[in-house]
Amino acid sequence: MMGFKLSIKLLSIKLLAIAAFTTAAAAQEKDKTGDIIARGEYLARAGDCTACHTAPEGRLFAGGRAMPTPFGTLYTSNITPDPETGIGKWRADDFYKTMHSGRFPDGGLIYPAMPFASYTKVTRADSDAIFAYLRSIAPVNQKNKPHELRFPYDNRQLILGWRTLFFSEGEFKPDPKKSAEWNRGAYLVEGLGHCGMCHSPINALGGTSQSDAFKGGLIPMQNWYAPSLTSNREAGLGDWSIKDITDMLQTGVSMRGVVYGPMAEVVHNSLQYLDDADTRAMAVYLKGIAEPSPPPAASSALPTSESSLLISLGKTVYDKNCASCHGTQGEGKPPHWPPLANNQSIEMQSAVNPIRMVLNGGYPPGTKGNPMPYGMPPFAGLLSDNEVAAVVSYIRTAWGNRGTPVSAREANELRSAPLN
Repeated sequence: MMGFKLSIKLLSIKLLAIAAFTTAAAAQEKDKTGDIIARGEYLARAGDCTACHTAPEGRLFAGGRAMPTPFGTLYTSNITPDPETGIGKWRADDFYKTMHSGRFPDGGLIYPAMPFASYTKVTRADSDAIFAYLRSIAPVNQKNKPHELRFPYDNRQLILGWRTLFFSEGEFKPDPKKSAEWNRGAYLVEGLGHCGMCHSPINALGGTSQSDAFKGGLIPMQNWYAPSLTSNREAGLGDWSIKDITDMLQTGVSMRGVVYGPMAEVVHNSLQYLDDADTRAMAVYLKGIAEPSPPPAASSALPTSESSLLISLGKTVYDKNCASCHGTQGEGKPPHWPPLANNQSIEMQSAVNPIRMVLNGGYPPGTKGNPMPYGMPPFAGLLSDNEVAAVVSYIRTAWGNRGTPVSAREANELRSAPLN
């Protein structure tokens, strides 16, 4: 009888030990899942997924945001885990296929407004983490809105031709000749960050050749110019310090300049949330791809007499409206009021951005590193087209700047540019 009781006691102890082990294993597995979801959220921010997949005033990742293109309007898709209208029935394999190959789980072709040409570089582990995060958010039952594309662009089979010309499938391959930090930066900039979508010239087919990557171009339908990241004449960062670059990426302001327009949205939604190591890695990579560029030869399509009159008027407009913040010699009061003298964004071949800033003004993004940014007021209602052209011409040519004058016609054309 004593032996029987002892056996029962030993069995109970053994069962308790098994239960404790099972509970510990379950807790460990839960912690591991939580870590993957947190990692996925971080990576989704790095990829700026919310910028496209969350409509203004809409639910997180429920899609429906209009994306105007030269070919018509696309509407972003619902990527919440709703089983009927979202990706609730997808598997991790399906999500990776979409990211990696630009095809839906059923093999259907995705329009390249989704940056799958960049996302193809994302590793399987990172793709799985992002998918785990998306599976953890609240499902939203919201049907995808049909695209409104003109003929013949509504024929998805045409994407096959685009893919042949502009899409190379494959995960990111580190450059063994470069440091781990440089390669991490390259992975983020070329892959999840899809920086080339804006900072590369877009041709008539909506694509970019690999040889033109990061060389800058006008963002279609938005009328903002995304400057070259390779040319120090534009936004190349070769002569910037790493601190100035990381400040710009994390806070939207630095001693060298301030971000406005679409880049402000990128900093607000995405870049401010990256950790210091990843931000520095991006800075190292961006600084490394900048190529020294000789100063551009100053030239203008405007007649000399007209240019002289514009610049003379421009100084008067500048002294009255701009000098109190940007300084009488364009020295600024960095980081909040950027310098205009020797400012690459002022001297670029395209004058779209400085014209738009004078017309529309703007604010840098509110970030954790700069929660109450100083902004610039709009002058569209105060200045005529001639006065806008004059003051932009002045700041592009004064204080040693090597930009060119602009015309009143250019200023007038940008008055109707969309603000979003």
